[in-house]
Amino acid sequence: MELKNFMEEAVKDVIDNVLKDLDVCKCDKCKLDIMALTLNNLPPKYYDTEKGEVYTKVNELKRQFEVDIISQITKAAFYVNQHRRHGEDIR
Repeated sequence: MELKNFMEEAVKDVIDNVLKDLDVCKCDKCKLDIMALTLNNLPPKYYDTEKGEVYTKVNELKRQFEVDIISQITKAAFYVNQHRRHGEDIR
């Protein structure tokens, strides 16, 4: 049995699309900080990968939470951009 957090997968699936339209740093360090902050502000949704219905349920959850996910990524991106943990020359 393997446990996965749906929100982590959903954030990974949409983060690049959200960030491409924002004027924020997109380096690997900032991107990980944005993902961590986003996930800390979203409720975890765990599922068991051995279940046959997981794929369908994950797609339903993604649509249900997509607006919340995009909103949290956007907030986290602007916060991280203002509190970067690296030099200004990376973009």
